[in-house]
Amino acid sequence: MTDRYQQFARSGLGRQLVRRLGLPNPTPLRRHKPGDPALNGPALVGAAGGARLTDTVHTVLKSAAIEVLTEPLTAPEGERAKHAALVFDASGIDRPERLRELYEFFQPVIRTVGTCGRVVVLGTPPESVGGRAAIAQRALEGFTRSVGKELKRGATVQLVYVAPGAEPAAESTLRFLLSARSAYVDAQVIRVGTHGTSTAEPEDWAKPLDGKVALVTGASRGIGASIADVLARDGAQVVALDIPAQGDELSGVANRIRGTAVQLDITAADAPAQLVRHLGERHGGVDVVVHNAGITRDKTLGKMKEPAWDAVLAVNLASQLAINDALLDEGVLRPGGRIVGVSSIAGIAGNVGQTNYATSKAGVIGMVRTYAPLLAERDVTINAVAPGFIETKMTAAVPLFIREAGRRMNSMSQGGLPVDVAETIAWFASPGSGAVNGNVVRVCGQSLLGA
Repeated sequence: MTDRYQQFARSGLGRQLVRRLGLPNPTPLRRHKPGDPALNGPALVGAAGGARLTDTVHTVLKSAAIEVLTEPLTAPEGERAKHAALVFDASGIDRPERLRELYEFFQPVIRTVGTCGRVVVLGTPPESVGGRAAIAQRALEGFTRSVGKELKRGATVQLVYVAPGAEPAAESTLRFLLSARSAYVDAQVIRVGTHGTSTAEPEDWAKPLDGKVALVTGASRGIGASIADVLARDGAQVVALDIPAQGDELSGVANRIRGTAVQLDITAADAPAQLVRHLGERHGGVDVVVHNAGITRDKTLGKMKEPAWDAVLAVNLASQLAINDALLDEGVLRPGGRIVGVSSIAGIAGNVGQTNYATSKAGVIGMVRTYAPLLAERDVTINAVAPGFIETKMTAAVPLFIREAGRRMNSMSQGGLPVDVAETIAWFASPGSGAVNGNVVRVCGQSLLGA
């Protein structure tokens, strides 16, 4: 779907009107293309006293072929130097007074972040330290969320809490956040912990899923088709699943990515057993399960009929639980497995006319929070994405003014693309993301809705 306002804002007349009237000014986002460098320039790296992640940052950036600076760039008089990324290790800040170290690093250079640049703050999970250190580390969230609303030109900021002992396991997350793959992920708090699974560095970071089997439900179109594309690009053998009514589109997706198609109604009583049998017999198991299938049946609660409530909860939540149980009980989900649910910012903030949908999507978040520690014991991770306004056929049908509000009410002043959701799921699915467990990451450009 074309964002005509964004096209207008980039025209000569549009630029003048946007500037004079103070209108939203969306910057075309840089998205990943195979072979492109992670960043279009150097990363400035700093650290608070006593930080413990700096060596990890330098090692990861070097491995990702990112130039590392420890002093800001200088530019000719009248010009401003541009950094492609700013990375600050705040893990050593152990009392509130030392939060000034954030100011001292960022204040002189924050305006040097280039177009579609990246800002990453690293910290220690507050619950792992306690006392004044916990207070100081929790304060990092307010800092990063505010910076996200100040950055311009498509730049993003993230906070990554890395648990003590999980330092080497942060590579997959840093590579994702310091690249064009995270184009529409902004102002998120991500936890890299020690309660995840085994972390295996991929032999080839361009093909981290090589040799893996990935199941994607609702794969015939939109976000699901994009998820299938990206996982296949990353090396996975993709099993694309959708209802029989979508059979033609589903076959097209499967053929395009050289995967296989399964026509199945996941709400049927015998669907989990059929899926277990198919994955076991045809593929010997599965490594990545992406629960993307979802429906809407919108009505305000007073006008909503029972079938609309039941259908949404059955597809969007109950089917995920049933499939997970079957795959785990029968040992079809292999050790090192990844489960990824697709939630929504509606499950965080709620939405008028979507009590059924928001309930189901909040339930997906509950599933992640509840099962993360339990599945870690079985060498499996579970995480979720929560998309905001994503440009799909479904959002194209939204009334004009509501659609425009959805596009502009975020720090990027634009809607995301299905590939933005898919890239985030691919990061969760990576063998290198074993320490990323129990996270719900919004793909919403820092929407004004929700937390």
